[in-house]
Amino acid sequence: MTPGSGSERALTRALRLACDISAGIGGLTLIAMASVTVISVAGRALFSTPIQGDVELVQLGCAIVVASFLPYTQFRHGNISVHFFTTGVAAPKRSVMDALGTLLYAIMMAVICWRVAAGGLQVHEYQETSALMAIPIWIPYMLMLPGFALGAVLGGVQTVDHLRAARAGGERG
Repeated sequence: MTPGSGSERALTRALRLACDISAGIGGLTLIAMASVTVISVAGRALFSTPIQGDVELVQLGCAIVVASFLPYTQFRHGNISVHFFTTGVAAPKRSVMDALGTLLYAIMMAVICWRVAAGGLQVHEYQETSALMAIPIWIPYMLMLPGFALGAVLGGVQTVDHLRAARAGGERG
Protein backbone atom coordinates (compact mmCIF):
# COMPACT_ATOMS: atom_id res chain seq x y z
CA MET A 1 0.00 0.00 0.00
CA THR A 2 1.38 3.36 -0.90
CA PRO A 3 1.40 6.07 1.69
CA GLY A 4 -0.94 8.81 0.56
CA SER A 5 -3.77 10.83 1.96
CA GLY A 6 -5.04 10.39 5.49
CA SER A 7 -7.94 8.27 4.30
CA GLU A 8 -5.58 5.97 2.37
CA ARG A 9 -3.38 5.57 5.46
CA ALA A 10 -6.49 4.85 7.56
CA LEU A 11 -7.60 2.23 5.02
CA THR A 12 -4.13 0.64 5.09
CA ARG A 13 -4.18 0.54 8.91
CA ALA A 14 -7.69 -0.95 8.90
CA LEU A 15 -6.70 -3.61 6.38
CA ARG A 16 -3.52 -4.41 8.32
CA LEU A 17 -5.55 -4.80 11.51
CA ALA A 18 -8.16 -6.96 9.79
CA CYS A 19 -5.43 -9.16 8.27
CA ASP A 20 -3.67 -9.44 11.65
CA ILE A 21 -6.93 -10.40 13.36
CA SER A 22 -7.69 -12.94 10.62
CA ALA A 23 -4.21 -14.45 10.98
CA GLY A 24 -4.61 -14.48 14.77
CA ILE A 25 -7.84 -16.44 14.44
CA GLY A 26 -6.08 -18.82 12.07
CA GLY A 27 -3.20 -19.19 14.53
CA LEU A 28 -5.52 -19.93 17.44
CA THR A 29 -7.36 -22.48 15.32
CA LEU A 30 -4.05 -24.08 14.37
CA ILE A 31 -3.01 -24.28 18.04
CA ALA A 32 -6.37 -25.85 18.89
CA MET A 33 -5.92 -28.41 16.10
CA ALA A 34 -2.41 -29.26 17.28
CA SER A 35 -3.66 -29.60 20.86
CA VAL A 36 -6.45 -31.95 19.81
CA THR A 37 -3.92 -34.04 17.88
CA VAL A 38 -1.45 -34.21 20.78
CA ILE A 39 -4.17 -35.07 23.31
CA SER A 40 -5.64 -37.69 21.00
CA VAL A 41 -2.28 -39.33 20.27
CA ALA A 42 -1.32 -39.28 23.95
CA GLY A 43 -4.73 -40.67 24.91
CA ARG A 44 -4.38 -43.41 22.32
CA ALA A 45 -0.84 -44.32 23.43
CA LEU A 46 -1.30 -44.06 27.19
CA PHE A 47 -4.93 -44.95 27.82
CA SER A 48 -6.15 -46.53 24.58
CA THR A 49 -8.78 -43.75 24.37
CA PRO A 50 -8.16 -41.27 21.58
CA ILE A 51 -10.47 -38.34 20.93
CA GLN A 52 -13.21 -39.72 18.72
CA GLY A 53 -13.43 -37.55 15.61
CA ASP A 54 -10.02 -35.96 16.02
CA VAL A 55 -9.34 -36.29 12.30
CA GLU A 56 -12.68 -34.61 11.51
CA LEU A 57 -11.84 -31.69 13.78
CA VAL A 58 -8.43 -31.24 12.15
CA GLN A 59 -9.90 -31.45 8.64
CA LEU A 60 -12.56 -28.85 9.40
CA GLY A 61 -10.02 -26.64 11.15
CA CYS A 62 -7.56 -26.79 8.23
CA ALA A 63 -10.05 -25.13 5.92
CA ILE A 64 -10.57 -22.30 8.42
CA VAL A 65 -6.82 -21.89 8.95
CA VAL A 66 -6.05 -21.59 5.24
CA ALA A 67 -8.81 -19.06 4.65
CA SER A 68 -7.67 -17.06 7.69
CA PHE A 69 -4.01 -16.84 6.65
CA LEU A 70 -4.55 -15.92 2.99
CA PRO A 71 -5.28 -12.19 3.53
CA TYR A 72 -2.32 -11.80 5.92
CA THR A 73 0.01 -13.33 3.35
CA GLN A 74 -1.35 -11.14 0.56
CA PHE A 75 -1.09 -7.97 2.66
CA ARG A 76 2.55 -8.75 3.42
CA HIS A 77 3.24 -9.55 -0.26
CA GLY A 78 4.14 -13.09 0.78
CA ASN A 79 2.35 -14.89 -2.03
CA ILE A 80 4.43 -16.36 -4.81
CA SER A 81 5.06 -14.09 -7.75
CA VAL A 82 7.11 -14.83 -10.82
CA HIS A 83 9.80 -12.16 -11.06
CA PHE A 84 11.35 -13.94 -14.04
CA PHE A 85 8.93 -12.15 -16.36
CA THR A 86 9.33 -8.73 -14.77
CA THR A 87 13.13 -8.56 -14.43
CA GLY A 88 14.35 -5.62 -16.44
CA VAL A 89 10.85 -4.24 -16.99
CA ALA A 90 10.36 -0.55 -16.26
CA ALA A 91 8.66 0.25 -12.94
CA PRO A 92 5.41 1.57 -14.46
CA LYS A 93 5.00 -1.53 -16.61
CA ARG A 94 5.84 -3.77 -13.64
CA SER A 95 3.16 -1.97 -11.61
CA VAL A 96 0.62 -2.67 -14.35
CA MET A 97 1.61 -6.35 -14.32
CA ASP A 98 1.35 -6.38 -10.51
CA ALA A 99 -2.08 -4.75 -10.81
CA LEU A 100 -3.18 -7.54 -13.15
CA GLY A 101 -1.92 -10.15 -10.67
CA THR A 102 -3.71 -8.58 -7.71
CA LEU A 103 -6.86 -8.17 -9.77
CA LEU A 104 -6.81 -11.88 -10.60
CA TYR A 105 -6.23 -12.63 -6.92
CA ALA A 106 -9.19 -10.44 -5.94
CA ILE A 107 -11.44 -12.09 -8.52
CA MET A 108 -10.42 -15.58 -7.40
CA MET A 109 -10.99 -14.75 -3.73
CA ALA A 110 -14.42 -13.31 -4.58
CA VAL A 111 -15.37 -16.39 -6.61
CA ILE A 112 -14.15 -18.73 -3.86
CA CYS A 113 -16.05 -16.68 -1.25
CA TRP A 114 -19.21 -16.86 -3.34
CA ARG A 115 -18.95 -20.61 -3.91
CA VAL A 116 -18.09 -21.37 -0.27
CA ALA A 117 -21.11 -19.31 0.80
CA ALA A 118 -23.33 -21.17 -1.69
CA GLY A 119 -21.95 -24.51 -0.52
CA GLY A 120 -22.43 -23.56 3.13
CA LEU A 121 -26.04 -22.60 2.51
CA GLN A 122 -26.64 -25.86 0.70
CA VAL A 123 -25.14 -28.07 3.43
CA HIS A 124 -27.12 -26.05 5.99
CA GLU A 125 -30.30 -26.66 4.03
CA TYR A 126 -29.60 -30.41 3.89
CA GLN A 127 -28.47 -30.41 7.55
CA GLU A 128 -25.27 -32.22 6.64
CA THR A 129 -23.04 -33.18 9.57
CA SER A 130 -19.64 -34.77 10.03
CA ALA A 131 -19.61 -38.55 10.25
CA LEU A 132 -18.36 -39.19 13.79
CA MET A 133 -19.05 -36.04 15.79
CA ALA A 134 -22.17 -34.84 13.97
CA ILE A 135 -20.75 -31.32 13.67
CA PRO A 136 -22.91 -29.23 11.32
CA ILE A 137 -20.75 -28.82 8.21
CA TRP A 138 -22.13 -25.35 7.44
CA ILE A 139 -20.30 -23.88 10.45
CA PRO A 140 -16.74 -24.29 9.07
CA TYR A 141 -18.00 -23.15 5.67
CA MET A 142 -19.24 -19.90 7.17
CA LEU A 143 -16.07 -19.47 9.26
CA MET A 144 -14.05 -19.47 6.03
CA LEU A 145 -16.03 -16.60 4.49
CA PRO A 146 -14.42 -13.66 6.36
CA GLY A 147 -10.95 -14.67 5.20
CA PHE A 148 -11.96 -15.04 1.57
CA ALA A 149 -13.98 -11.81 1.62
CA LEU A 150 -11.09 -9.91 3.21
CA GLY A 151 -8.74 -11.34 0.58
CA ALA A 152 -11.03 -10.12 -2.21
CA VAL A 153 -11.26 -6.62 -0.75
CA LEU A 154 -7.52 -6.49 -0.14
CA GLY A 155 -6.79 -7.62 -3.70
CA GLY A 156 -9.05 -4.88 -5.05
CA VAL A 157 -7.36 -2.21 -2.94
CA GLN A 158 -3.90 -3.44 -3.96
CA THR A 159 -4.94 -3.41 -7.62
CA VAL A 160 -5.91 0.26 -7.35
CA ASP A 161 -2.65 0.94 -5.51
CA HIS A 162 -0.59 -0.67 -8.29
CA LEU A 163 -2.48 1.24 -10.98
CA ARG A 164 -1.84 4.52 -9.16
CA ALA A 165 1.84 3.66 -8.96
CA ALA A 166 1.91 2.88 -12.68
CA ARG A 167 0.26 6.19 -13.49
CA ALA A 168 2.73 8.01 -11.24
CA GLY A 169 5.57 6.32 -13.08
CA GLY A 170 6.99 4.39 -10.15
CA GLU A 171 6.66 1.47 -7.84
CA ARG A 172 4.25 1.11 -4.97
CA GLY A 173 5.51 1.63 -1.43
